[in-house]
Amino acid sequence: MPDVLNRESPPRVNSRTKIVATVGPACQSPEMLRELIRTGVDVFRINTAHGTRPEHQATLDAIRQASVDVERTIGVLVDLAGPKIRLGQLIDDPTDCPLGAEFRFVRGQTPEKADEFTCTYEPLVTELTVGDRVMLADGTVSLQVVKKDESSAHCLVTGAGFVRSRQGVNLPGVALTVPAMTEADISNATWAAQADADFISLSFVRSPVEVRQLKELVRSHGSRALIIAKIEKGEALEHLDDIVLAAGGIMVARGDLGVEIDLAETPVAQKRIVETCQRLAKPVIVATQMLDSMQESSRPTRAEVSDVANAILDGADACMLSGETAIGKYPREAVDVMHRVMMSTERTLSRTSSEQLPIAALSDVHPITAATVHGATEIASRVNAKLIVIASNGGATARVKAKFRSVIPVVGVSSNESTLRRMTLFWGIVPLPGAPGASGPELREFIDNWGRALGVLAKGDRVVYVTGSEVVAHAHNVVVVQEVE
Repeated sequence: MPDVLNRESPPRVNSRTKIVATVGPACQSPEMLRELIRTGVDVFRINTAHGTRPEHQATLDAIRQASVDVERTIGVLVDLAGPKIRLGQLIDDPTDCPLGAEFRFVRGQTPEKADEFTCTYEPLVTELTVGDRVMLADGTVSLQVVKKDESSAHCLVTGAGFVRSRQGVNLPGVALTVPAMTEADISNATWAAQADADFISLSFVRSPVEVRQLKELVRSHGSRALIIAKIEKGEALEHLDDIVLAAGGIMVARGDLGVEIDLAETPVAQKRIVETCQRLAKPVIVATQMLDSMQESSRPTRAEVSDVANAILDGADACMLSGETAIGKYPREAVDVMHRVMMSTERTLSRTSSEQLPIAALSDVHPITAATVHGATEIASRVNAKLIVIASNGGATARVKAKFRSVIPVVGVSSNESTLRRMTLFWGIVPLPGAPGASGPELREFIDNWGRALGVLAKGDRVVYVTGSEVVAHAHNVVVVQEVE
């Protein structure tokens, strides 16, 4: 549908699948933020693993200002770094790890020999056991523990390569006692809640308890931000349904996930995660290396284009760009390519696909609301509606509508600005500010005038409204079909 919120330039067609872009040196200027919004970004990600608190606050403020400048509702996702384990300083940097060579993980912060590794996780030597696998540098180098003593864990190189200081350490299948949130994460989550961030993502989730702990922390500071659980450990897959139910949304973090589990299993795991989110009515972001070559090239590989398209066909609500926009040479071009692939892929979708989602499986939503949204989607298809309007106080109704997919354009209205920003992650929902809080004739008059003014609606077009009445508390139970006169 036309990008009705962007009035600085002629209306353009927006993809229904949302684009999340990471902010970094390549795109943090106000001019580039505005340009990326115009090109198709819906949500900006602030990665707290890099930068300082003042820098993060300045970035958030710049995003909010860019949203005002372009007159388009934009969400902000604050990504907590989590307990990322990293190598310490190496004596030889880089260090060659040839096949069959032996290295030792030792306690402390300073190695004494070139074949000794230290890491940021102090209990590592204690918690490793013989037979455990240790993956370094995003899985490019693999080790196996062959012997342990009181002061070190002896490892044999089973996958050769080079490692550098501060590179990541993954321990697939190793039960660690490290908490889900570090002190830095708690501090960053508190700041994000107080700064009115729209989404806060938790890294290395292992159980629903961790998600609920972050949610309680955020709520204690008066924030309604959606908690996004990042699935990047094998343990999370064992508790997937419970994690999805506890979270406000899910991120398929394929970087660490592809190291924590067998690389060959990652595509199937991605499909399983997306399907689970569809079934349980939670938004899902597919992330990591979607257009990775565009960090250096103005054109992606054909495999990357297919990867984005397949994520959309699987049912992803959003795709995320990381280094492509944060540090890449072509941030605007990367967003444009992703947008064009989304538009092309979405043309293959049927008029309505709501039958793919059983109403009984919806979570945290009143069953009457779910049934009403399902019925409204079917009605809109049968009457050839031009537009669907979802009135939503907290955003749950819009979230459900995103899962009852159809190619009919959908706008979400709310008197709550934070609710509108959360809608930026929901597939196919365009947040529309300025609508009256009340439903009924006042809302329909607003939509009629707005649609006519921007060329979205014309005489004879039909609009389907989903609203609520006081007959059923906390539920949407009204469907109205209006014909523009």
